[in-house]
Amino acid sequence: MPNWLHGLPLFWLAAFVFGVAVLITAAIYAVVISLSTGERGRAFTSISPGLLPPMGIVFALLVGFLAAQVWSSGDSAATAVSQEASSLRAIVLLSAEFPGEPEAQVRSLVHRHIENAVTTEWPQMAEQGATLSVVSQPLADLQAMTLGLRPETPGQTIAQQEIVTSVEQALDARRQRIIVSESSVNAAKWGAVGTLAILTLFAIAFVHSANRRGAAIAMTLFALAATAAIIMIAAQERPFAGYFSVSPTPLEQVDPTLQR
Repeated sequence: MPNWLHGLPLFWLAAFVFGVAVLITAAIYAVVISLSTGERGRAFTSISPGLLPPMGIVFALLVGFLAAQVWSSGDSAATAVSQEASSLRAIVLLSAEFPGEPEAQVRSLVHRHIENAVTTEWPQMAEQGATLSVVSQPLADLQAMTLGLRPETPGQTIAQQEIVTSVEQALDARRQRIIVSESSVNAAKWGAVGTLAILTLFAIAFVHSANRRGAAIAMTLFALAATAAIIMIAAQERPFAGYFSVSPTPLEQVDPTLQR
């Protein structure tokens, strides 16, 4: 789906999908009913209603697979953000073992990383424009600075090791959220869902072509059910875009100065 569609509020996204579904359903109904005369009408009504359950089951299975993919991506994105925030929080707490300029420098670098993530990387991830080719310079500087520290006590030695580990974990979590931000339902899968939905609507119209009111009711019910499923998937297709997107709140909580 295009970026502009994911940028719509949930209400307008639902309205757009519903409008497209109404147009397609009405067009199929009009075509089938207009053709259901004479020999063609008898051919339409001869189609067994037993065709509908298998088609509905296949559609439901396909929707289920897509929903599982979308929810899995969302969970992975939320987990990556939480892990990154936890690692950064650990860095901030451990920096107290190096009072003075080292502590202030650590906190400043963490602040810069979070600020860049919130203001720059999040909009890029929403549009699937973030790439791993761009390294978080604040975290890279923090890693180099930490390795250059000269511990004077056993506690500082342990703190230095833990900070280095936490920086590596934060870098890995950042990589994971950028990778997950590129996940989406590809065109082939959307095409399969749309094609199967349209074929099912045709099948319903054929089976009920002798009863126009029954055909309209059956097609409307299936179209509404299919629309609800498509809206559910489309609204959560991209983990960092749309109404149900993963927010940078966990990162902002690490640095209260960035909380909105």
